[in-house]
Amino acid sequence: MKILLINPEFPDTYWSFRHALPFEGKRCAFPPLGLLTVSALLPPDWERRLIDLNVESLKTADIEWADMVFATAMLVQKDSLKQVVRLCKSRGKRVVLGGPYVTTTIEDLPDADHIFVGEAETTLPQFIEDLASGVAKRRYQAVERPPLAETPVADFHLANLKRYSAMSVQYSRGCPFSCEFCDIIEIYGRVPRTKSIQQMLAEFDALRDLNWRGTVFIVDDNFIGNKKNVRLLLPALAEWQKRNGYPFSFLTESSVNLADDEPLLEDMREAGFRRVFLGIETPVEESLKEAQKSQNRGNLLESVKKIQSYGMEVMAGFIVGFDNDPEDIFERQINFIRESAIPLAMVGLLNALPDTQLWRRLEREGRLLGEASGNNTSCTLNFKTRMDPAVLIKGYQSIMQTIYSPREYYQRALDSMKRTAQEFVEPQRYTVVSAVTAFARVMLKLGIFDGERKEFWRFFTQALVNHHDKLAETLRLAAMGYHFRKLNDAYSQQVS
Repeated sequence: MKILLINPEFPDTYWSFRHALPFEGKRCAFPPLGLLTVSALLPPDWERRLIDLNVESLKTADIEWADMVFATAMLVQKDSLKQVVRLCKSRGKRVVLGGPYVTTTIEDLPDADHIFVGEAETTLPQFIEDLASGVAKRRYQAVERPPLAETPVADFHLANLKRYSAMSVQYSRGCPFSCEFCDIIEIYGRVPRTKSIQQMLAEFDALRDLNWRGTVFIVDDNFIGNKKNVRLLLPALAEWQKRNGYPFSFLTESSVNLADDEPLLEDMREAGFRRVFLGIETPVEESLKEAQKSQNRGNLLESVKKIQSYGMEVMAGFIVGFDNDPEDIFERQINFIRESAIPLAMVGLLNALPDTQLWRRLEREGRLLGEASGNNTSCTLNFKTRMDPAVLIKGYQSIMQTIYSPREYYQRALDSMKRTAQEFVEPQRYTVVSAVTAFARVMLKLGIFDGERKEFWRFFTQALVNHHDKLAETLRLAAMGYHFRKLNDAYSQQVS
């Protein structure tokens, strides 16, 4: 059996980093971990190929080669997924779909032969058995959420590692909190399940053996959801890093209450965590209560500063459009982002995702306008907001135009570098040639040809003087600022 695994294309979003990746000669931020894991669940004698439309095109020869096509998608990839299915079906191929979009959408799904709802560790083996017996069903859905002990090491070797900026692994699924707008707890549940320490070290061994060096994104929606198990994992991970010469630096996502646990922060620092994404959402206490974001308690600015003091750059998500947002929410968001020294602030408009608590409440209130696009930065709303929509969108744009203006952004980057200054053993990610090439690209694009080059040189000079040992970080932050600015300009033009 020949299996073609297809990852649909992501549109240009804040998470795509599309304008930043060319500086380091990469095409995509992360490989499709879900498909690589599905591949590892297939029989070992089946042939498989991966086509990630974010790094390469889908050729007719690839489709013709396959006996069956497996595809997945997040909500934001749905348009590309539909195109993929149409093309493969037109070639007479059996198509199998799964993933978050398939699991949660309220729309009619593409005309696939087999649909997998939820996690596939138990249902995919059943499908393979049914297929061999000639009784494969159209729809498969697990009776219960599987233990992650059943999750194999992903087939990382299928991905062309040179085309990605970072690798991805998953430690846990689920989150103990109940944020109203979140679909994670609907898909994966509120009891976090984790892999064993041995499973995680095996995945890191696999990436090391493939000669990956650099950033590894632990993609858990809340890495510290199961603190008891995380406390056991981190010392083992720190020892593995030391034994292997610190090949990786880690990025992950966490709830803000990470700041309350200094021993855990220390363990993360020792294990090589250098960046963490937080769901801060808003500095307005009434809106946090509305969102059932009880974990975001106390002084959020101090929480961010605490995490930064352990050498971890804080990235964060922010939302406007809550029912309880006051008229000055836009200024308050700008001030918080500025004072928190968060360079990569992902600000979006509140969207109601299917089958979330928010979706169900708005449905009862008769306020839904349809399914969201999955891109909460595109100035579209899928429900009737309390605030005048025109005022909300204009205010949202004012946030983006302010925080990603070069001077504002570069100052936050400098402040962040100052707060996170630590002595670390950094992975040797680049060859001399690739490092020099990346440096030259940044200097040419931002230092010579960019209209905002004056602000770049101001930033670069100050970073060089105060953080001369952090050249790679300086260049990364400069490239990311360029991405956000270009994307924000494009969105502004679309709306106007």
